[in-house]
Amino acid sequence: MSEAVTVAGKTTGAIGPGRLVLVVGPSGAGKDTLLRLARAACIEDHDIVFPRRVVTRESSADEDNIAVSPDEFRRARDRDDFAVHWEAHGHCYALPLDLNDDIRAGRAVVANVSRTVIGVLRQTYANVVVVAITAPPDVLAQRLAARARHSDGNIAERLTRSVDDASTQADVTILNAGSAEYHGRQLLRVIRNQGWHE
Repeated sequence: MSEAVTVAGKTTGAIGPGRLVLVVGPSGAGKDTLLRLARAACIEDHDIVFPRRVVTRESSADEDNIAVSPDEFRRARDRDDFAVHWEAHGHCYALPLDLNDDIRAGRAVVANVSRTVIGVLRQTYANVVVVAITAPPDVLAQRLAARARHSDGNIAERLTRSVDDASTQADVTILNAGSAEYHGRQLLRVIRNQGWHE
């Protein structure tokens, strides 16, 4: 895995005033499930935006990504179409550049990203909140095995992956080992800046 980050265009100062809510966590933690529940709850709230990631992998029923070929991704990257991009597990990922317009308009932008890009995003945006979604190791292993997605690669490697960088520390951690609806409400409270404990 390697990190590759770009912030298109020259900016003076951090981009704000909106909030950038970064959802991170290991494979199998249930990030996509909780994000789907939160997105459904925010469907009428135009001040909360869930940009679709651009990914060099086919979308699945659990993800709402824009699937592109590696060549298409490279061309878009070279045109500075991305706010940020990274590589993980043999695939390329990116968030679209227009999320900057939402942040400047004061909206909350919610995105699932790699922990490797948190540091540069904290430097680039004025108001960043990192939400780590995790689960016990045995639960992660069961979920990954049940998912059986070929593009997941080596499950053992995914379970042992770590990023040692103080800037990647989460502001909020959700242990997603119970009801998805309950934990989805926790995530929703963070997104709405209402705290998260029930």
